[in-house]
Amino acid sequence: MQLIPKLEIKSFSNIISFLNEEKVGRVASIDENGYPQIIPMNFVYVKNKNNQSDTQSDTKNFGSIYMHSYPIGEKIQNIKRNSRVGFEVDSYVCFLPSYYFHPTDASQADTLYISVVIKGTASVIQDNDEKAIALNALMAKYQTEGGYESLSSNMGSVKEVAVLKVVPTDLRGKYKIGQHWIPKYRLHMARNIVEREREADAKRILKIMGIEMTEEGGLKVVKEPIM
Repeated sequence: MQLIPKLEIKSFSNIISFLNEEKVGRVASIDENGYPQIIPMNFVYVKNKNNQSDTQSDTKNFGSIYMHSYPIGEKIQNIKRNSRVGFEVDSYVCFLPSYYFHPTDASQADTLYISVVIKGTASVIQDNDEKAIALNALMAKYQTEGGYESLSSNMGSVKEVAVLKVVPTDLRGKYKIGQHWIPKYRLHMARNIVEREREADAKRILKIMGIEMTEEGGLKVVKEPIM
C-alpha cells in the first residue's frame, strides 16, 4: 500500500499509542464464497515478549492484536479456512464542509481522521496461558478502574472462550489532522471549526490539531500535529 508521505504516520510509537487508545477495530476475513466479511471487535495490542520497545517499526517486532469471541461463528470458520485477514482501526476527527474552502463547490469538502491498517495472519489461540494473557490485557484496557480478579489459564471461562490473534505482515498508519497546512492556514481552519462545532467538540478537535484556545478567546499553535 502506497501512502502520500505527508499523510503517513512515521512514528511507530504513535501507531501503538493510537491502537492503545481506540476501542473498536474491524477484522476482515474471507468467507466460503470469497467475499470479505468485516466485523467490529473489541481488541488489544500486546507487545512481542521478546521486544520491550514500542519504537521499532519492523513488523516482526510489532507484537499481536488479540480479540475475544464466541467459539462458534462465521469469522472463526473463515480464519480456519484462510488465515489471511485485514485489521483496521480509525478515528473520525472532524468533517470540513465545502464552504470552508469554496463558496459553492461541494467537491472541496474534506475530513480530518487517523487510521491504522494491518494485513496479517490470524489464528484461534489454543494455548490457555496465552489466552489468559490476552484476556487480562483486554480487561486492563477496557476496565481501567479495576474491580476484578486476574484471569488464570485453568479457569473454565478462559478455556471456553475463543481468542483470536492477528500477527501483522504489513502495517501502515495514515492521518490528516492539519499537518498538511501551514500554521497560519491551520489557525484559519481552526476558527471555522470553532464557529461550526459545539465547544467541547471544538476543543477536542483543536487539541488533535495542536491548537489551543487562549483565555482571551483567541487561538494559538502549541505544537505541530506530526505523527
